[in-house]
Amino acid sequence: MTLADAYASCERLARRHYENFPVASLLLPAAMRPHIAAVYAFARAADDFADEGDRTPAERIALLDDWGQRLQASVAPCPMPLVPAREADAIFLALGHTIRSRDLPVGLFEDLLSAFRQDVDTERYATWAALMDYCRRSANPVGRLVLRVAGHADDRLDRASDAVCTALQLTNFWQDLERDWQKGRLYVPRDECERSGAREADLDARVMSAAWREALSEMAARTRRLFDQGRAVGDSLDGRLRYELRLTWLGGVRILDRLEQVGFDVFTARPTLGKSDVPALLWNAITWSRPKAA
Repeated sequence: MTLADAYASCERLARRHYENFPVASLLLPAAMRPHIAAVYAFARAADDFADEGDRTPAERIALLDDWGQRLQASVAPCPMPLVPAREADAIFLALGHTIRSRDLPVGLFEDLLSAFRQDVDTERYATWAALMDYCRRSANPVGRLVLRVAGHADDRLDRASDAVCTALQLTNFWQDLERDWQKGRLYVPRDECERSGAREADLDARVMSAAWREALSEMAARTRRLFDQGRAVGDSLDGRLRYELRLTWLGGVRILDRLEQVGFDVFTARPTLGKSDVPALLWNAITWSRPKAA
């Protein structure tokens, strides 16, 4: 397998998965796309390991531990012997080259793995602070890695990126409330559920009660504040990456808007983005300084 083959495999994996937001899209500078695809392939596969319902928790943790060993082997001066696995070989051949050539911190990938391990054994979050700590490891590393691939290592940009990535992660939680509940997971913090009187029995019955709307309205308001805090990431970069990041921000806000418009009733309809959204998103990305359309 050549390095070009490995990167091509990562790009195919990225294209196979539906996402709300751009992944290695044509708006990215061409030189960045293979590296972003390698990062995505690493994270996508590990996330799938954590979510595979037909495996026991111990088996899922073992897969994630193996992924961590492969990560270390991919950047080790002397390769560590591992059992061959064709898709994994392609991912880590590409990822190892990306990490070395773009000087990416391995700790950011380890943060992602720690969050995926947490997904295996954590189904509830007691407080907003606990949820923020999870997002710090599950979402924020991705934005920082994109910035590093682009050649940016700046504390101000990192903070703005963190806010956007956390907001995107949270938006996905509220969008996937039903899907996550079917897996036994709930990301609305327990203290917020208690404050609003939201009952888990209503989720079992697929009822979006007034109490759940109140809880999710509060979660959405906090999420929107994070989007506002991170908006500067779409102002601070040049070239095509600026528009990629603007579209990502706009896509997340659009999903949040639609969740609010349907009263968070994801049992009736799960808001998504489609081709009909593209013209408005592109226009808003171009006219970024003007008020955004809902």
